[in-house]
Amino acid sequence: MDNIIIKGIRFHGHHGVPEAERQVGGHYEIDATLRCSLVNAGRTDALENTIDYASVVDLIVNIGIQQSFQLIEALAETIAAEILKQFPIDTVQLTVKKLHPPIEQPISYFAVEICRP
Repeated sequence: MDNIIIKGIRFHGHHGVPEAERQVGGHYEIDATLRCSLVNAGRTDALENTIDYASVVDLIVNIGIQQSFQLIEALAETIAAEILKQFPIDTVQLTVKKLHPPIEQPISYFAVEICRP
């Protein structure tokens, strides 16, 4: 099986457990790996025989900015379910990062990584 890899999808979303954090929002970054056969696309050089990367990015960003979740785990599950519903892929792997989370110690990010068939 082959992979389509999309790295560094960034947006400002309103997610977090405290209501104040959801109101202010924060920065998020998502990496997606889509498992599917790319043989036909490679042989035909035709967009209709592959996954439209821009459509996947739009879907991820739209969910990230239009919906609000307490947990990045829920954000990841929702995105994975929609990708699997809308695109002909076998598996999706997502890494969802909450950049510079509002905690006392300065860290780069919190992240969850899920893989769904």
